[in-house]
Amino acid sequence: MNIRIVKPVQGGVIGAIASKSAAHRLLICASLADNETFVRCQERSQDIDATARCLESFGSVIRYENGGFFVTPIGKKEDLTKEYSADCGESGSTLRFLLPVCGALGMRVNFNMEGRLPSRPLTGLYEEMTSHGCTLSEHGRSPLVLGGKLTSGSYSLPGNISSQFISGLLFALPLLESGGVICVTGNLESRPYVDMTLDALRLFGITVQEEEKPAIAFRVPGGQTYRSVKIVQTEGDWSNAAFWLCAGAIGTGGITCTGLDINSRQGDRAIIELLKKFGACVSVDNGEVTVSPGTLNGIEINAEDTPDLVPVLAAVASAARGKTVIKGAGRLRLKESDRLRTVAASLCGLGADVTETDDGLVIQGKKKLQGGAVQSFGDHRIAMAAAVLSGACSNPVTIQNAEAVNKSYPAFFDDFHVTLGGICEKEN
Repeated sequence: MNIRIVKPVQGGVIGAIASKSAAHRLLICASLADNETFVRCQERSQDIDATARCLESFGSVIRYENGGFFVTPIGKKEDLTKEYSADCGESGSTLRFLLPVCGALGMRVNFNMEGRLPSRPLTGLYEEMTSHGCTLSEHGRSPLVLGGKLTSGSYSLPGNISSQFISGLLFALPLLESGGVICVTGNLESRPYVDMTLDALRLFGITVQEEEKPAIAFRVPGGQTYRSVKIVQTEGDWSNAAFWLCAGAIGTGGITCTGLDINSRQGDRAIIELLKKFGACVSVDNGEVTVSPGTLNGIEINAEDTPDLVPVLAAVASAARGKTVIKGAGRLRLKESDRLRTVAASLCGLGADVTETDDGLVIQGKKKLQGGAVQSFGDHRIAMAAAVLSGACSNPVTIQNAEAVNKSYPAFFDDFHVTLGGICEKEN
């Protein structure tokens, strides 16, 4: 499906959708808990559904109604000869979180994957799991077959590949009789996502002790029980709200996003300060964030903790005066697409001046871009960033394979049109 944007968003008020990062974590904790939990989550997406679908295949009973998931936990696994099949789709979070959990439960699982997911890195987690009692089939192929049972002990993981490896083990180690310790080597990038995991664990009664010297380590006592909190709310998503806030900075009318927690652990709430640095007009009032156009100027950005913001920040930079340099984003080459390459290609296709570096982008801003047709590369964040940049284009913008937004935000183009006044047409 192609989407042709005739008129960019005009401004208005829009509610933040539920955070898929939070939803993944809450669904997993609820499925490991001692009693049923209702996870309030007004919006669903392909990634959220992938985690729910996999948990169901392991024995959890999950039904979606009344704006949330009723989750009956997996329960104790008695039959270790049974083989399970789990459909992860393209969700990296689903695979990386559930691999260690299933290992701790001693389950034999075929993890089926789509798109680029089979080739996305597991180096570090793969070796640690196989050296602690698990067997895994050859990496890079689908399905990835898990066997054996995870053992307690010391785990060493690099901090610069994926924080999801650390989160996966944090979910798993409380289930082991003697727990374990996770030692992080090097700099822990995307630290806010680990904090989100720790918050979810704490909410469900799990204790984790953190040490910072001589290096970061997480000590997890074994034999713990996940305790249901009965009802839990999935917070608003800063990652997807950032697209609307950036559209407010680029366009002609202000945009207000509601339902955001200004004290959230989500690293992408940094969008507020970054847009202020660009020169946009930003105001915050009781969970509502409003961004209006200002005189935008290029800035320097370290994206180590906020890699998901890079596509839309590059869109803002394309409409700002002067040069913007984005660093610390090398891991984006291993996402749903090589996001450094595809951001540069898609935005340049609209007339922007974007150059790749090894770990980032250099953008020379322009007063106006011409627009045109661009490919989403099957990446939801590329499709949404191109839609946002339509606000700086003289001509219509056509996004090819725009259905990629379903991965995280299925209603994106409906909200673009109905809620915020843009005009977009489907072209099949």
